[in-house]
Amino acid sequence: MNTVPASVSAGLLILRLVAGLTLAAHGAQKAFGWSGGAGLAKTVASYQGQGLKPGWLWAGLAILGEIGGGLSVAFGFLTPLGAAGMVGAMVMAIFKVGWRNGFWNSKRGYEYPLLLLASAVTIGFTGAGAYSLDTLLRIHLPLDVFLALAIAALITDVIGLSISGRAASVSKPA
Repeated sequence: MNTVPASVSAGLLILRLVAGLTLAAHGAQKAFGWSGGAGLAKTVASYQGQGLKPGWLWAGLAILGEIGGGLSVAFGFLTPLGAAGMVGAMVMAIFKVGWRNGFWNSKRGYEYPLLLLASAVTIGFTGAGAYSLDTLLRIHLPLDVFLALAIAALITDVIGLSISGRAASVSKPA
């Protein structure tokens, strides 16, 4: 029996839909060039240029985290996996792009990815709520699944940041 109040599940549904679909749309810009996005070839080249080599791997991970994670969270299907994917994508966005530009999104800062990161962590900890495919299909993944996958995503981010930082420092003349 679900003891979570309907208002909490409704709030989680709104949060999941807005955060998940927003991030999935952002990933679609990277993958398909929708709504003025770069598209896959330019996204791969951009990642390669940032020192994330091979570019196709890192672009693929970003797109998977954004589209796959976003849709998973929006629909509340295998929610811990999607939330962890969102965590990985947003931590990389914060530290690879946003951090050096400061907080405000108007200056390409980390405001936007931080909000999506907080949403993903919240959903990862709380679960999808009653109005989700997880509940409908009786999928009950424990918090440990989210924590393990989020840690794996963070380790992947550290590897990527290390690789790209090392590549950037090697390519600059002394």
